[in-house]
Amino acid sequence: MSEMRAALFDRYGPPEVLYVGSMPIPTVQPEEVLVRVHAVSVNGGELPGRAGKLRLVTGRAFPKVTGIDFAGEVAETGSSVTGVRVGDRVWGLLGRESGSMAEYVAVRPRQIAPAPDNLSFVQAVSLLAGGTTSVTALRDKAALKPGERLLVRGAAGGVGSVAVQIGKLFGAHVTALAGARNLGFVRGLGADEALDHRTTHPSRLGSFDVIVDTAGTRQHVFRRLLAPGGRMVAVTIDTSAPFTSLARILASTVHGTGRIRAFSGNPGTELLTEVSRHAQNGDIVPVVDTVHPLEEIAGAHRALEAGGVRGKHVIRIV
Repeated sequence: MSEMRAALFDRYGPPEVLYVGSMPIPTVQPEEVLVRVHAVSVNGGELPGRAGKLRLVTGRAFPKVTGIDFAGEVAETGSSVTGVRVGDRVWGLLGRESGSMAEYVAVRPRQIAPAPDNLSFVQAVSLLAGGTTSVTALRDKAALKPGERLLVRGAAGGVGSVAVQIGKLFGAHVTALAGARNLGFVRGLGADEALDHRTTHPSRLGSFDVIVDTAGTRQHVFRRLLAPGGRMVAVTIDTSAPFTSLARILASTVHGTGRIRAFSGNPGTELLTEVSRHAQNGDIVPVVDTVHPLEEIAGAHRALEAGGVRGKHVIRIV
C-alpha cells in the first residue's frame, strides 16, 4: 500500500472545503518514525487556518492537510532511530505545522512519547494539545503558585477544560468562565467557581493572580483584573482580527502593567511524557465531546465553530 487517506482542502473557506482524499504515505527518513494514526483531535487554531485568516503565514500552496496532534502506533522506524520500536503506543504533536489528520504521519522521535496506557487512543488525544498547552501556560509562563487565584476563560473547551484540571493540580483556586449549559461540567472538572460568561460582567469577578485566556477576545478588558504581580497567558488570539490582536499582545510586553504572555506550542518528548504521566495517575481525565469518523471532518469543524463544546471533537482514523 502506497496511498493513504487524509483530510485535505484545496482552497481557504468554510468547513465544506474539507474533504477526504488520497496522498502518498510519507517516506521515512533515517531520523524519522512513521506512526499509524488512530485518532486526531480538532483544535481551535485550525479553524482560522482553514478559513484563510492566517494566509500571510500559511501561504497559498495546496492541497493542505489539517490536524496538529495524533495518537497511534509506530509502524516503521528510520535506520538511525533508537529507543522506539515498531508497535509502540505513542502520541505526539507536529508543533507549528499541520498535517496529522491522515492514516500515517512521519515525525522525529522528539515529537512523540509513550501514550498513556490506561486510555484509548481517542481518550488520549483529547488531552494532548490541551495538556501540553496548560502545563506550559501555568507552570512555565505564569509560574502559578499554590493558593493563587486563577481565572480560566473558555473553561469548557479543549484547552480550558484541561487548564481547569491542571490549575487545581497545581493548588490554585480556580474560577471558570463558560456557557450556561457547561457550568456543571466545569465544576465536575474541579473548578471552585463556574460562571456564565454571557451574563457575568468582568467587573464582578474580582482580581486574579493568573488568567488563562482561551477565548482571544476582549483581552484588554480582562487584563485589568490582574492583581499586582498578576500574569495573563494568551493561549489564542482574536481570530476576527488576528494581526491586530497579536500586535496588542506584543505591545503589552512594553506598555503598562500585567504583561500578557503568549507562546507558540512546540512541545518535545519531555513535556509529552509529563502530560502522559498526569493522565496515567488520574490527575487529568479525558474530555471527549464527540467522536467522528474521518469522513465527517467538515461536520466536526462546523460543530467546533458553533461553540458550546465540552472538551474535544475527536476524529477516529482507525
